[in-house]
Amino acid sequence: MLALDLGVFHRKAHEVRVREALVWTLVWISLALIFNLGIFFWFGRQHALEFFTGYLIEKALSVDNLFVFMVIFSYFQVPKALQHRVLLWGILGALILRALFIFLGAVLIQEFHWVLYVFGAFLVFTGIKMLLQGDSEVHPEKNPILKVFSKMVPMVKDYRGTHFMVKEGGRRLATPLLLVLVVVEGTDIVFAVDSIPAIFAITRDPFIVFTSNIFAILGLRALYFALAGVLDRFHYLKYGLGLVLAFVGVKMLIAEIYHFPITVSLTVIAALLTGSVIFSLVRPRAKPDLPRP
Repeated sequence: MLALDLGVFHRKAHEVRVREALVWTLVWISLALIFNLGIFFWFGRQHALEFFTGYLIEKALSVDNLFVFMVIFSYFQVPKALQHRVLLWGILGALILRALFIFLGAVLIQEFHWVLYVFGAFLVFTGIKMLLQGDSEVHPEKNPILKVFSKMVPMVKDYRGTHFMVKEGGRRLATPLLLVLVVVEGTDIVFAVDSIPAIFAITRDPFIVFTSNIFAILGLRALYFALAGVLDRFHYLKYGLGLVLAFVGVKMLIAEIYHFPITVSLTVIAALLTGSVIFSLVRPRAKPDLPRP
C-alpha cells in the first residue's frame, strides 16, 4: 500500500485539492477498517477492539500533528505544491521511527515490567500539561533541531523546486525544503514519545501496536490537505487529547489493581474526542476585535 501510494499515485509533487484529499482520506480509513475486520475474523473480537481503539487514539493524536505541520509550513512559507513532497518523505521517516520506538518499547516492557508505570506517569503528566497549556502557540523558530541544522549545514536561501539539495560552485548545498523536512521529522519524534506509550496502554501486542500506528500515519498526508482549511476550528481538540492521555496513563498505572475492559476504554476515548470536536464547533474561537478605521 505504501509503495503504491508513494511510488505510483503520488510520484509527482503537486498542489493537493480538497476533493482529492477527501477521497484518499476515505480510502485510507476504509482500508484500516477492512484490516480491522480481518483481525476480527482471524484473531477474535478482543484483538479487533484493541486495534480499533489504538487506531482511534493514534488518528486523534495525528490530527494534533497536523496543527504543527500547518504552522511549520506557514512559518517557512512552503509553496502548496511542495508541501506534498515534504509530507511524503516525512511519513517515510515517521514509519521508521515508530517501528524503532515500538520495538524498543516492547523489549523494555518485556524485560522491565516497571517501565509500564514510567509510561503511565509520563502520559498523565503529558495530559495535564496539554490541559494547562490549552490552545498555546507553536514557535518553529525555537525548535532546537532548527538551530543546530542552520549552524551546521550550508544552505541556499530560496526553494529550488522539489530538490532538497543542489550543487552550486562545486558545493552541495541544502535548500530550505530540507530544513523544513528536518523540522517535521524532529516534531514527529516528540509526538511519537507521546503516542507510543499511549497505545501500549491499550495492548502490549507489538503487531497490534505497530499496525494501528502505521494505518494512522499512512493517511496523515491526505488528512492534512483535507482538513487544512478547517483545522483551526478544532480548538478544543487539544483538551480532549489531554484527557485521553491522562485516562490511558491512569489505566496503565492501575492495571495491576483494576483492568479496564477494552469496550469501556473505547467508549471513554471516543466520547472525549467526539465531545471536544462537537464543543469546538458549537463554541467557535472568538475572533479578535479589529481596530476601527
